[in-house]
Amino acid sequence: MAIRLDLGTITDEDLLRLSERNPGYQFERTADGRLLVTPTGMESGRRSLEIAYQLKRWNEQTGLGIVFDSSAGFRLPDGSLFSPDASWIPKERWEALRPEEREKFGAFCPDAVFEVLSSSQVLEELREKMRVYIRNGARIAVLIDPYARVVEIYRPGQDPELHRAPAHVSLSPELPDFALDLRPIFEG
Repeated sequence: MAIRLDLGTITDEDLLRLSERNPGYQFERTADGRLLVTPTGMESGRRSLEIAYQLKRWNEQTGLGIVFDSSAGFRLPDGSLFSPDASWIPKERWEALRPEEREKFGAFCPDAVFEVLSSSQVLEELREKMRVYIRNGARIAVLIDPYARVVEIYRPGQDPELHRAPAHVSLSPELPDFALDLRPIFEG
């Protein structure tokens, strides 16, 4: 389960310093200012990397955008600061950023976000996080529960799509012709 701390105002710079000084922990901030700290185990890190790898490989073939791993933070319009397990933005968004902006937390929500449930997290908290991503501009948010072998796909204005024990899930049209292979995530 994520640890929730109320430490007063936590700035972006505070979060950067905490992350640098405490490898192995993911630091995020909710819209109401609470600090969330989630330890990352090896299995969780392996699964997140697998998703980022597949997304990166698809992006190399299409050249449509930029892929981020779980260490990239994004300050959402509602004030939350989240670090999805993997994320993607179109190339045009990246190219519109000045070089100094690229060195900081993104001041926007990625177009596509991926979260993988780990043993230290609560499923309903991640579902709420998916809804936050969608409310803040994500075009698609993918939640993977490797324990139940379920994938939930969130899109604006729609109920979540539920996929039970799929080998693959298509993420078109938001990520054209991208099918996430769940076998290495579920069978790992």
